Amino acid sequence: MTAATRRAQRRPAGRSTLGRIAIVVFATVAALGVLGALAVVGGYMVLSADLISPKALREFRPAEESIVYDRTGQHELARFGELKREIVTFEDIPPILIDATTAIEDKTFWTNSGFDPAAIAAAGLDAIRGNARGASTITQQLVRARLLDGDLVQSKDRTVERKLKEIIQSVRLTQTFPGLNGKKEIMAAYLNQNFYGNNSYGVKAAARSYFDKELAELTLGEVAILAALPQSPSNYDLVRNAVERDDGTLVVPADTEIVRRRNVVLDLLAQPGRRVLSEDEYTATELAAAKDEPVVLAAQTDDRWTAPHFVWQVRDELAERVCGEGVQSCKKLEQGGYRITTTLDLELQQAAERWVALAALVPKHKDPAKAAEALGFDELEPWVERLIEKDLNNGALVALDYQTGELVAYVGSADYYSRSGNARFQPKFDVIGDGWRQPGSAFKPFNYLTGVDDGTMTAATMFMDVGTDFGAGYTPSNADNLERGPVRVRQALQFSLNIPAVKAMAVSRTEHVFDRAEDYGIRWRENSTDAGLSFALGVEEVRPIDLVTAYGTMANQGRYTGHTSVLRVTDAFGRDAFPPHERPAGEQVVSPEAAGILTSILADNTNPDVNPFWGRFAIDGPDGRRPATLKTGTNNDAKDLNAYGYIGTPDEAGRGEGEYALAVGVWNGNSDNTVVSTPDNPVFSIDVTTYVWQGFLNEVTQGWASAPLAVPGSLTRAEVDPWTGLRPADGEAGVEEVFAPGTQPTAQVGYEGGVCGNGVLEKVGYEARFENWLAADRDWVQRARRGPGTVGGPEDTAVSYFYNGDFNPFGRSWGPLMDDAACGAPLPTPTCFPAPTPGADGVVPPFTAPSPSGSGPAPLCPRFRRRSRRRRPAPTPSPTPTPSPTPSPTPSPTDADAEPDA
Repeated sequence: MTAATRRAQRRPAGRSTLGRIAIVVFATVAALGVLGALAVVGGYMVLSADLISPKALREFRPAEESIVYDRTGQHELARFGELKREIVTFEDIPPILIDATTAIEDKTFWTNSGFDPAAIAAAGLDAIRGNARGASTITQQLVRARLLDGDLVQSKDRTVERKLKEIIQSVRLTQTFPGLNGKKEIMAAYLNQNFYGNNSYGVKAAARSYFDKELAELTLGEVAILAALPQSPSNYDLVRNAVERDDGTLVVPADTEIVRRRNVVLDLLAQPGRRVLSEDEYTATELAAAKDEPVVLAAQTDDRWTAPHFVWQVRDELAERVCGEGVQSCKKLEQGGYRITTTLDLELQQAAERWVALAALVPKHKDPAKAAEALGFDELEPWVERLIEKDLNNGALVALDYQTGELVAYVGSADYYSRSGNARFQPKFDVIGDGWRQPGSAFKPFNYLTGVDDGTMTAATMFMDVGTDFGAGYTPSNADNLERGPVRVRQALQFSLNIPAVKAMAVSRTEHVFDRAEDYGIRWRENSTDAGLSFALGVEEVRPIDLVTAYGTMANQGRYTGHTSVLRVTDAFGRDAFPPHERPAGEQVVSPEAAGILTSILADNTNPDVNPFWGRFAIDGPDGRRPATLKTGTNNDAKDLNAYGYIGTPDEAGRGEGEYALAVGVWNGNSDNTVVSTPDNPVFSIDVTTYVWQGFLNEVTQGWASAPLAVPGSLTRAEVDPWTGLRPADGEAGVEEVFAPGTQPTAQVGYEGGVCGNGVLEKVGYEARFENWLAADRDWVQRARRGPGTVGGPEDTAVSYFYNGDFNPFGRSWGPLMDDAACGAPLPTPTCFPAPTPGADGVVPPFTAPSPSGSGPAPLCPRFRRRSRRRRPAPTPSPTPTPSPTPSPTPSPTDADAEPDA
């Protein structure tokens, strides 16, 4: 036996088996590695096959400006494009400016291969946590702007492909321009490419435009603010954010977002290793001191645009189409030479500007009557005179054709070109498109719309308007401190009662209403709300452009069409750059029946026979009152005054030239979000925005045909008890209500087998499902037995008949609720009956209200007469800028519009 044989016999059998397994595993891994490498190489080759050569970075095409027109294509509104650009070499750029740029945009620029895997991973984790942010390097930003196909960049359906190609192209660009000199060339191209706002392209042009300086003359603070601009140049535009001092100097306030971002840049520069090129040129003390440096701009020359806030909206929309979502500017946009036909109706725009100026500017003029006359108004109306002593400084208006989604009038602030230095009036700030404002009670319709669409409530659902502790000391009250007991959804919304709105929110759930509001067109500032039940009162900030879009959805029978500012875009050769805008079919996001019911409720707000307070803001039509809806909102501390509504819906055959299905939103307040109303000097929406809303619509619709509001024929009508919303008791009068098919009430008010007395609380609506509601209701009943005016509840509010001491459309009574002693006494005779809801044609039909006593018809409710007594001011709540996760003990925002004497 040989030695080899003996060694083989001594070797354990398992060892050879393990060896074979190891070989197989190694071979498998190797094969997978090869296949993986082949897949990566293959993917790279496929994705890079049609990419532009990175050498094209050195190519330059002269700019051709774009021209913006109104909807007729005849009137030029503005021009934009690469009007201000000066190319600068790397050697001419101050090292500290380059360091500032890399500090805020790409800290690994000098060492990365064109992209930053760690930054991408970190951004991905943040996105999972709900804090999405960008992770693009400077090279990727340059590639996106100059070296990717424009169709790919702007496509929302090819995001993954675009991102992969962007990374590949960034690597190729870095390889094409290698080493330190290559990085310098990339950096120079980036700083020459960037849009810095104020129609300035490239960092040298920006320095001249904003500061009238050469790059070498810039201060440390000016360097930092230029580096801060490219993230959002339109929003951060220094001229748009500036205010004018008394001496004419333009200064950007220290509390603006762009100045805060400048300070972030300076803080980053102070960190070790961030000053790669400038090294020890500046000390940490100097960097800290630069944060206190005022941002003073050079005098600006006016290249005046028509409807400038709207033109910025057009530019932003076009940038998204041409450059891609979230990209502020790109080569194709700035050099395209586009001819842009917009949605703007110049006549409506001019009317909007006049009415906004009448409320915001005329009262502050040294001669208000003369200023009003200059705008074309014959006299100074009393409501304008009352504003002279008010601390209200700005206004805005947006008008949308809700059938087409076209923005036809758009005033972001009063007088864009004003040279005012008043922080309360910042004329270049676009409140409509960029302003986050609390809608107050103007949000309430969407709370009820959600409940009606869900089938959890109808326009006749009863809520007890009673002071209630909803938990954690949250005890909202109505603006006039009255508790009206049983009210239906229709009356609760029409008269903007707060407590029923909070109860409706509890039924529908805050998170659900938050999500559904996005379906209607509202866009929230955050991805969720921590407002709790106070969300019902419009405490979450929205942009007016989104809120008017949501009103348009309701007007359009529940179809969401969005909004657009662009009708058609052609290129320099007259070819369509994009498919022209066509009337969209719209997405059905809420049932036509639910939208129609809310429309019928809000339509009564312009009917003075039903709502004598808001009804005086009816819109004139060719045959009297034009069918229209209206809802106002005054937020916490009366910082934001709102009025929203829409007119009837013309069909295509009945739509005349220049006629639109208008949804209109009006805002008044102060640009710096300061309070406009105090207990000693109050001002509410009903004092300002309602007049602007009515005046604008009366002017622009003059001569238009009267179109009905969209109320679907599928709605059914039934009489209900005025208080409970149940079927009226036998022989008793009811009021007409509209219902989605199958949702009309089956239970009946009655004294033998029906619902009355304590059964109202236990069997009607949702009161009995919440112990705290029911306890508050029973306390209110005990106080109500002592008569109107009895004070109590968590906020010491007073018992009242609906609506108040002077206006009682259903009589001085609380209906079947208070008949529990005998449950057989007839209901008190109403003093009058409100007119019924307009029919599908928008016209109020002849109506005779039956008398409960059978002695003859009861009269329709008369117009409201102002009381001569002095109004008790509504309490002013404490500011609550950020709602707490649970209902806060801080007094709730109240809708002061509900006070008829406001």
